[in-house]
Amino acid sequence: MRIGFIGAGTVGTALAVRLSEKGYSVIAVSSRRFSSAEKLASNVTNCQAVKDGQEVASLAELIFITTPDDAIAPIVNAIHWRKGQSVVHCDGAASTDILEGARRDGAQVGGFHPLQSFASFKEALENLPGSVFAIEAEDPLYGVLSKMAGDLKGRSIHLAGTDKVLYHAAAVITSNYTVALLKMAIDLWQIFGISPEEAASALLPLLQGTVNNIARIGLPNCLTGPIARGDVGTLRRHLTALRDRAPGVLEAYRQLGLQTIPIALAKGRIGEKAADQMRALLEGK
Repeated sequence: MRIGFIGAGTVGTALAVRLSEKGYSVIAVSSRRFSSAEKLASNVTNCQAVKDGQEVASLAELIFITTPDDAIAPIVNAIHWRKGQSVVHCDGAASTDILEGARRDGAQVGGFHPLQSFASFKEALENLPGSVFAIEAEDPLYGVLSKMAGDLKGRSIHLAGTDKVLYHAAAVITSNYTVALLKMAIDLWQIFGISPEEAASALLPLLQGTVNNIARIGLPNCLTGPIARGDVGTLRRHLTALRDRAPGVLEAYRQLGLQTIPIALAKGRIGEKAADQMRALLEGK
């Protein structure tokens, strides 16, 4: 099967390189900037950079659309596809409806989203193997994409198009908002005179330990801290300090605390009385 890529960003390049390493025939790539297509092609054996997406579609049988998400539908609608082709996007939140132009032309369509954080090409190459791949497709394309996930040393989950947005929101909460939470914590340390670099160096082992605990003992047993213990006094001191010295963080702390109480209850270290006390405190009652 001849594979092509339209879009030569981080995800497209990582997929193209890893698939080629696994013996897949990645033959053509286009990008908005031709130099980006040339760079991807230089990392893949027997792959050529071509002028546009239509040329990729003319050469390949399975085409991955790995452009920015908002560009997918316009690009697909501008290309003439043919029956028997497969067209696959890598947008985590969108269903295959954005590929309707290809479907109308007789192509089979699908979604193939690696559930991973790709901060750069180097990290993308390292992180891609072992990832979960969310697939929206019907057979025979589903079988092809599922095998690809396995060949990339990952595993696949089959999602309906209507579930993609919630799936992607969960990914954003897990990855992107963890970054935002760490930034909030680092900013708090600056209030008492610790530099961002020192704060990050001190807090990262805590974050890594938390991730290790989640992996080893899972939810809810991995939960630690004042809510897990039912420590109302500590919670009250946190809220007072935040109100006085970091009011911009206060509402986020309250809402995250409320989300943490059910986990603490499930762990079994606190009872309903302590949960009610902490809930009332966090709700400002």
